[in-house]
Amino acid sequence: MFAYLLAVVLVSLLSWVYIRWQNLKQFWAKRGVPYLPPHPIMGSLTFLQKKNPATWMIEMYQQFKTPYIGIWLFWRPALIINSPEIAKNILVKDFPSFRDRFLSSGSSDPIGSLNLFTSNDPLWSSMRRRLTSTFTASKLRNFQPLLNSKSQQLIHRIKNTEDKTKFNLRYLFTDFTTDISATTSFGVETNSTLTGEDPMRTITTAFMEFDFFRGLSWTSIFFFPSLVDIFRFSFFPKWATEYFVKIFKIVCQQRLQENRSNESRDFLDVLMKLKDESAKNNEVIPDDVILAQAAIFLFAGFDTSGSALSFAIYELAYNQEVQDRLYGELKQAKDESPDGQFDMTKLSELTYLNAVFKETLRKYTPMGWLDRIAQEDYKIDEKVTIPAGTPIYVNAIGMHYDEEYYPEPERFNPDRFLPENEAEIKPFTYLPFGEGPRSCIGKRFGQTTVRYGLAYLILNFKIVPVPGAPIPNNVEFEKRGLFLVPGQPLHVDFLPRN
Repeated sequence: MFAYLLAVVLVSLLSWVYIRWQNLKQFWAKRGVPYLPPHPIMGSLTFLQKKNPATWMIEMYQQFKTPYIGIWLFWRPALIINSPEIAKNILVKDFPSFRDRFLSSGSSDPIGSLNLFTSNDPLWSSMRRRLTSTFTASKLRNFQPLLNSKSQQLIHRIKNTEDKTKFNLRYLFTDFTTDISATTSFGVETNSTLTGEDPMRTITTAFMEFDFFRGLSWTSIFFFPSLVDIFRFSFFPKWATEYFVKIFKIVCQQRLQENRSNESRDFLDVLMKLKDESAKNNEVIPDDVILAQAAIFLFAGFDTSGSALSFAIYELAYNQEVQDRLYGELKQAKDESPDGQFDMTKLSELTYLNAVFKETLRKYTPMGWLDRIAQEDYKIDEKVTIPAGTPIYVNAIGMHYDEEYYPEPERFNPDRFLPENEAEIKPFTYLPFGEGPRSCIGKRFGQTTVRYGLAYLILNFKIVPVPGAPIPNNVEFEKRGLFLVPGQPLHVDFLPRN
């Protein structure tokens, strides 16, 4: 009797699963949406840990060439957006319907889940409003001496290394950006630009490395967040988070013992004042929220800028005409500077430097897509309405590689972004920092860091390829992580200029 009942239960369960699966895989077909046929378990995510998601997004864009594509996150329907017009609606025009991100780091990981990158309303709106003023041009000018000093240290380290081809560009340049992020964040003096070693560098190195388990953690956070709390996954490695919290608390204690002025010296001052002012207004900002903002500022500030600098230098090694033209512009600007150094404003006005930076981010967008979740039933166009709760992925990098918008998209061509040409670029086809209210808050900071690094490097060295290295279009990307960063060591030779 028991065996009979068990058999009935199993047959009923399997029948339910089969019927649900049959209905589920017709979800997009019933709505007239082009779709990628789903795998019975993984849905459309069979590429995970085999290739970088940005690479997959480009492939989807070029395979379908349609305004949108239906996919499945395991068994959950989601939609990729390939249309700049629809992207504009989602990111700007109809932002209230898409104000939240789909990704989530879960309640078991407060440092990973409460920061500006991963949090949703009401916390996101509150923190974004209060922190926006931190990244104004006037605030960033205070860091010009630091940027000049660290750029000079970077040049010193390269010049004093006998075999200049041995540098792994990503690690060399994240040594540099770690120092800048650590000092601008917490006023901590670090020495990784010169030595590659520092307690803070230990943390940032852990942040940028992925093994199978961390890759699995990020897969869940970005594509299946309901699993995060079940398996207690975390955005950052747990030991590195604990080490970071320890350092952060020590610095906070030191800061409390100082005579604090009204002027904010760094991001830590901003966070501490934010907490003090909230307390005066009978608001409570938990320590975890403060810690989360500090952690994401460090993470976002060092790795994206370091990787962008790596890709830019690597491309310049293989594009000598571009490099020579950039050197000419920088040399003239330096000669015209009274003290032979750059300031932030002057660098921001250098036309070709900015074109090189923008073209680098077109080819190597740090995050290839912008995820959102529909707050309500939403009409995509005259044909398609998606239900509330549907994840949306704006395919930024797919549009970056569309020949209609960027002819010869595989070619590194900064001329696309010269003023006379940039004006012709179709809006919402260039999205390295996102657009709308949830665009990258640290955009200006990242731009400034990379400009300084590029300017000093090109003025001091002629960058050339090393024998046997892959050409830029054959470089492998990190497969276990989700940001677009090098997945193999990149090497060039630095030939000192006279």
